[in-house]
Amino acid sequence: MGITYKDSGVDIEAADKLISKLKPMIRTTFNDKVLSDIGLFGGFYEANFDNINEPVLVASVDGVGTKLKIAFLMNKHDTIGQCLVNHCVNDILTCGAKPLFFLDYFATGKLNNGIAESVIKGFIEACKANDCSLIGGETAEMPSFYKDNEYDISGTIVGIVEKEKIIDGSGIKAGDVLIGLKSNGLHTNGYSIANKVLLQRFKIDEYIPDLSTTLGEALLSIHISYLRVVHPLIKRNLLTGISHITGGGIVGNTKRLLRNKLQLKVDWNAWEWLPIFKLIQSIGNIEVEEMRKVFNLGIGMVLISRPANVNNILTICKDYSPVAIGEIVNQ
Repeated sequence: MGITYKDSGVDIEAADKLISKLKPMIRTTFNDKVLSDIGLFGGFYEANFDNINEPVLVASVDGVGTKLKIAFLMNKHDTIGQCLVNHCVNDILTCGAKPLFFLDYFATGKLNNGIAESVIKGFIEACKANDCSLIGGETAEMPSFYKDNEYDISGTIVGIVEKEKIIDGSGIKAGDVLIGLKSNGLHTNGYSIANKVLLQRFKIDEYIPDLSTTLGEALLSIHISYLRVVHPLIKRNLLTGISHITGGGIVGNTKRLLRNKLQLKVDWNAWEWLPIFKLIQSIGNIEVEEMRKVFNLGIGMVLISRPANVNNILTICKDYSPVAIGEIVNQ
């Protein structure tokens, strides 16, 4: 008898069993605009938006980088999918968009249905929390390409914004105020250096008093979605710019919005770094400028607004520890 696909390490039946089990849960993310079930070659989403005069689609794709290494070490896989969805939601939120649907990619060497199910359940949970439909995805087995029980994930999100509500930084002026919304840790960026520094000193399950938790739990904190608090501000025209603080830090991400010889003036003393960042800097002996370039340092999203709107925004965003962290100035 000749060699089979399963002999080479790819188990189609196992993948089919996984998707069949998850289909009822995935369907809970659907709304009346989802016109297809999971399993076709493409997902169908009805592009009829009666409440939007000039609909503009906004798309983005991303991964979670080496945060995956922490999930592997902890053997904890139920939160990493949430991090990915929330990251993607925040990316298109900076343009003023609300998410419509999400597509996932899960790749591994040999499919472990328990791990894959945990990850995909994370996608489902976050999609539901963000009113986003999970309309399709890809589960790929690549024998010998990944270590046992390791995997990679990525996601593609598509959202929508009214054309006149697009936020692209073109309305930013000198004098506009920078308002930071809290993060709860690294979110999904800076893990390569954080892992290098911290895992040489601590065990992944070691309790660290400065963090009030284990190292692994601190590093697996779920990336915050800012959709619920920020989108109402967009609808009320309170913002001139939005920056999602990912790789590149506060300056690297926010300066992408600036035009007309404008620049940032950040008050680095306006807030205190989260304990995890203090620990990374201390253990790694990392220069302050490098920390600012790599990490969010406790600010997960920056809102840019006219000074007259600042007090209103601070009140609306009170659950996210908002703080004025600087302003826009002329060069």
